[in-house]
Amino acid sequence: MHWICHPIFNRMQPGATAGGIAVVIDVLRASTTIVTALAHGSPRMRPVLEVAEARACAAAAPPPGPLLGGERGGLRIDGFDLGNSPLEYTRVRVAGRPIVITTTNGTAALAACGPASAVLIGAVVNRSAVAARARQLADQLGADCIHLVCAGTDGEITEEDLLTAGAILDAAALLPDGSSDDLDPAAHDALDGFRAVRAVFGGGGPPAAAIAAAFTSSRGGRNLVALGMQPDLAAAAAIDSLPLVPRLDRSSGWLVADAAAGD
Repeated sequence: MHWICHPIFNRMQPGATAGGIAVVIDVLRASTTIVTALAHGSPRMRPVLEVAEARACAAAAPPPGPLLGGERGGLRIDGFDLGNSPLEYTRVRVAGRPIVITTTNGTAALAACGPASAVLIGAVVNRSAVAARARQLADQLGADCIHLVCAGTDGEITEEDLLTAGAILDAAALLPDGSSDDLDPAAHDALDGFRAVRAVFGGGGPPAAAIAAAFTSSRGGRNLVALGMQPDLAAAAAIDSLPLVPRLDRSSGWLVADAAAGD
């Protein structure tokens, strides 16, 4: 299998993901939040680009309608039910409720993956599950490439998304025949970066602590610390804690828990 890492979605060539499997990564925080919400019982999530589109989606639905979630500048949008912190998406809050979500970077990265044969959401919390499911789908759909598409922040590459790409590749290497996978140069760098973080920060301790420490010094992590949202870093670093894979349902435009994940 050929793994390709795109360090930031807006620098991909047009149609780059065509025919392949796309795994969208915005670990701080959209992809972590989407995995968390579906794991906690939301039946589906609708990613949209604009705030006005999110409001219109909610208004058009019959009562009680979907919850509105998302952020601009890292902060909850005025009038929305939820922000973009995975800690807000508790089972009590979201179970049984569809959610329309818009974020600064993550939902735009999703939109850029339209040509892919399948679009999944990847994070540290589901890194092993998404690595395995991406490989399964590639085999089923006859795709020879898996694309790790990093969202970045405001058009800039972020260390935390590359670290997450590396974490997914590290899990993929443990799959049957994973050691023979072909990685492009950016994927090699991401994998080496993750393993270096685990070695340098880990000190023999739990991997989640190493990842959280790396997140704290990353671009996105520094932004969250400045906003007083440091607890989100630990939530996003909880490696393999949520073995669920969100997949975009093309017929409806909603993200749902992939039915075959964990098989």
